[in-house]
Amino acid sequence: MIIVTGATGALNGVTVDRLLDELPPSDIGVSVRKPEHAQQLADRGVRVRQGSYNDPAALRHSFADAEQVLLVSSSDVTADVNAQHRTAIDAAVEAGAQRILYTSSHGTGFNTPYPPLAINAAAEQHLAESGVAWTALRNGFYGDLSQLLGPWQATGTIAKPADGPFSWVDRRDAGEAAARILTSDEPFDGPVDLTPPTSVTLADFAEQASELSGRHVERIVVDDEKWVVGEIAAGVPEAAARFTLAMFQATRSGHFAQPGLTLSRLLGREPRSIADQLAAEQFVKTR
Repeated sequence: MIIVTGATGALNGVTVDRLLDELPPSDIGVSVRKPEHAQQLADRGVRVRQGSYNDPAALRHSFADAEQVLLVSSSDVTADVNAQHRTAIDAAVEAGAQRILYTSSHGTGFNTPYPPLAINAAAEQHLAESGVAWTALRNGFYGDLSQLLGPWQATGTIAKPADGPFSWVDRRDAGEAAARILTSDEPFDGPVDLTPPTSVTLADFAEQASELSGRHVERIVVDDEKWVVGEIAAGVPEAAARFTLAMFQATRSGHFAQPGLTLSRLLGREPRSIADQLAAEQFVKTR
């Protein structure tokens, strides 16, 4: 049985959908904090059990009978996420999982300006010490384009701190790739970079946004501290603004610049481009 955590989210929810295309529902289980949110999966025959990274006993129960467990990285900003990841990994080991997969990120390492990269490095280190086979899905960047780019449709500008090349992926592609790995005969041991074959910059987004909208969208580089001040004035907590700034700083130092071919190979096609993603975002906003 394959057990997936975070199955009601945008990333691993896609993974479960793709697994259901390939496997009988009885071979799939999900571990979720709120089982009522996964009722649609239960209705399809997927085993749904309650599990929380803060509750080892519940996790062990939700991971029972698993050959493989896919762990989503914690997004709980109020928690000790390193401890949560250790708890989840240990629970999967204790439940008898033969392989543990973890949604890590491209550029992971301890000596980086962007805090999540060190958190993922710690999780990967614990996986390596777990004694079972493991795979770290080092996904390229994904997320809400409006957060990355700002309100470009209204302003005609992408006004952000200086950036460097980074690998931006569509969650749907990352989720599908995870399903391919889970059902593959290939072991995919250790870290696996899941990035598009080309890196992009915010200038590339501005160019594609211009073509999509039919009007010029300008990329404006804002001084780091001026940007932080502006974010605070807009109501963003300073800690959150500096957290995001660290991401831009990491792109400038080349932490996310390495493209790859594994994602394309797993998908059997080219990953969705930033033009595809911008068009999808525009469609959602105009519906």
